Amino acid sequence: MTDDKAARTAPVYTGPRWFFPSALIHELDPDAGRSGRRPRRTARDWAVDFSCFLLAVLIGLLGVGTLENSDLPRALSVADQVLGAFSCAAVWLRRRWPFALAGVMVPVSFVSETSGGVAVIAVFTLAVHRPFRYVAWVAGAQLALVPLYFWWRPDPDLPYAAAVVLLDVLTVAVVGWGMFVRSKRQLMLSLRDRARRAETEARLRAEQAQRLAREAIAREMHDVLAHRLTLLSVHAGALEFRPDAPRDEIARAAGVIRESAHEALQDLREIIGVLRAGDSEDAGRPQPTLAALDTLVAESRQAGMKVALDQRVTDAASVPASVGRTAYRIAQEGLTNARKHAPGTEVTVSVTGGPGEDLTVRVHNPPPEEDVPPVPGAGQGLIGLRERATLAGGSLEHGRTPGGGFEVRARLPWR
Repeated sequence: MTDDKAARTAPVYTGPRWFFPSALIHELDPDAGRSGRRPRRTARDWAVDFSCFLLAVLIGLLGVGTLENSDLPRALSVADQVLGAFSCAAVWLRRRWPFALAGVMVPVSFVSETSGGVAVIAVFTLAVHRPFRYVAWVAGAQLALVPLYFWWRPDPDLPYAAAVVLLDVLTVAVVGWGMFVRSKRQLMLSLRDRARRAETEARLRAEQAQRLAREAIAREMHDVLAHRLTLLSVHAGALEFRPDAPRDEIARAAGVIRESAHEALQDLREIIGVLRAGDSEDAGRPQPTLAALDTLVAESRQAGMKVALDQRVTDAASVPASVGRTAYRIAQEGLTNARKHAPGTEVTVSVTGGPGEDLTVRVHNPPPEEDVPPVPGAGQGLIGLRERATLAGGSLEHGRTPGGGFEVRARLPWR
């Protein structure tokens, strides 16, 4: 699966939408950008927009009081208040056209006392929703007009320099606050993208491990098939060179040839099934079988491990070769994992089953007494084991036990 396909199939945001801004949810939804639809306001957006509207109206009313105490003509005062009313109504458009609203409010707030609150809100919205280059132009123009504004309309309560510095600091603080909010949203989006890429990479690694496991199994099956064909060739050659052999030997050699041909055909089906990634049975090299489990445990004990073997298999000699090899590989990988992740603990390996029943392989180890550093590439061997068990027609499960240990349990059919 490619990254583009993973992005298309990634789930949309399913959390509490009312608590987050609609613009952020719009970015988290991979289908929203392709649909061309504008993001709908969430409950949080309505609350924030209504609060901004009330703040703009409150600042406008304070401006009306300042106009009544000034010597401004009545007509200009009314025009100022009309511009302030329209500006307050324009607050509801700040999410749709943040740059246009902020740009228009620069000259409007210069000539209208009651529009100052809307200008501050527009600059904040622009800093949240647009890159810094847009904010720099609008905020720079507004800062440049501040000295001219107070030269044209002096503040009756503050000196000229103090008023200019106070409004400049307020503008810079609003811009910084908006950029901080924008950076938090960008951080959340980057973490989302990073998590998505990590999931895609993990999926690709798992698929690659499964593919490599299938290829390794197919190679092992090839060795088994070559062994069968060699055995068949030897007995056929014996019949060719000993045509006068006793009847019993000829019958015995023919039976061996028939059985070898049947097993070779079955192994060939398994190879084709593995290469097609179908539900075929597992197979491996002829040497490691269930009979070699005692040797494997003995080697682990010689290496310093504490291993307890519980083997209760009815008629172990009749275990199918592919099932025995899979059981051996599962026990081998379980012991390897226990040695790497839980050194010093006593590992229990149990194999139970019989003809016509499932062969159950279980490898369990308690939690380590001390902290063990993580091992790079952990988990790939378990992926290969699950693939082996699936190809053998069985299943494999692994995970933590209630006591804090780790267990690998496999069920293999024994027909």
